[in-house]
Amino acid sequence: MRMYRIGIVLLGLVLLPHFAVASGDDAATPPSAPPISVEPSLSPVATSVKRAVFARVTASRDVRHIADWVVDSGDNKGLPFVIVDKKDARVFVFDAAGRIQGAAPVLLGLARGDHTVTGIGDREFSDMPPETRTTPAGRFVAALGMSTRGVDILWIDYEAAVSLHRVINTNRKERRLERLASPTPLDNRISYGCINVPVRFYEKVVRPAFSGTDGIVYVLPETSPVRVAFGSYDVEERGRHRNADQAPQIATLAED
Repeated sequence: MRMYRIGIVLLGLVLLPHFAVASGDDAATPPSAPPISVEPSLSPVATSVKRAVFARVTASRDVRHIADWVVDSGDNKGLPFVIVDKKDARVFVFDAAGRIQGAAPVLLGLARGDHTVTGIGDREFSDMPPETRTTPAGRFVAALGMSTRGVDILWIDYEAAVSLHRVINTNRKERRLERLASPTPLDNRISYGCINVPVRFYEKVVRPAFSGTDGIVYVLPETSPVRVAFGSYDVEERGRHRNADQAPQIATLAED
């Protein structure tokens, strides 16, 4: 009887269906199942534009346009930069990455105009009639240096003797401090061409920004569009063009 039971058990084991022993992922997918193919997603390539960071500082449209263009295009070559808005008589200082470091009112050349009078840097003040006292517009490589009085200043155009420096208040009749403090830019034209800034602003913002490095100063024009003066572009418009250029490439990938 015992041998009979053993024979039945052995016969049952032979007749049982065969099951593959598997673990993990192999247990979830039978060996005969075809492999799963996952198509890669063909989402559009995001094209972002770079912008300057103004934080809570207010600025004109032209200032924001140039600041964004400088950051997006890299026109500052990795250097700190300054934007002087002659129309609003204000200055804006940025670090190399385009983050605002400070803004302040400025005093500018008495005469309106964006040009530099030839040889003006070699003249004495007494030989500079009012119509020659302009603050020239343009892009300048600037650096800290010393004035003829032995005071540190930011040289903008050395040949034309144009610099950015602390406000000079030696002639009280000119009321330079009052002009800086006034809420309107209409009385900020008084200098021989240099850019005067508040003393504290120069010492706390300008000098630290240019300490040990050159920088770029963009003096915005007042007689012509900024795009003409600097060959700049609108970053939003450029971003849309970049996305439009990428669209055919994305469509080709989708077809492939």
